[in-house]
Amino acid sequence: MTQKKKIFLASSSELVDDRQAFEIFISRENSRLITQGIYLELVIWEDFLDAMSQTRLQDEYNKAILDCDIFIMLFFTKVGKYTREEFQTAYDSFKANGKPIVYTYFKDANINMGNISDEVLSLLQFKKDIGELGHFFTTYKDSADLLFQFSNQLKKLMDQGKL
Repeated sequence: MTQKKKIFLASSSELVDDRQAFEIFISRENSRLITQGIYLELVIWEDFLDAMSQTRLQDEYNKAILDCDIFIMLFFTKVGKYTREEFQTAYDSFKANGKPIVYTYFKDANINMGNISDEVLSLLQFKKDIGELGHFFTTYKDSADLLFQFSNQLKKLMDQGKL
């Protein structure tokens, strides 16, 4: 019997290329893991309906986060209020129930000074806030580095029987 594990991947639209690379990575991992009875279901905001929700569409994302085994958040130049809300939802659930397992990855890449706005302050504040929670984030240079680092974490989860 195949065991399904859900991974929620969150990020702002500025990291679309990294999300797409992650989606391909998960698909390839599934080809390997299915022989071990594991299937990774990737949950991304692009897969949700854009139709009006009975509550808020963000509530649908938050509900999906609570149903996941792993929560991965990617950051680059900003942390929006909904991104912060998604992290808080995952973190609160982890503290209460031990899941989802929470990973935060911060992209450490060049950026044109003209692209920097005061939104970068939200990123700096968020890094400070999660540091105060005792959470250690991971930095990555590009999508290949991100996938390498998460692949190592995936192997560790499997070795520890958490996947």
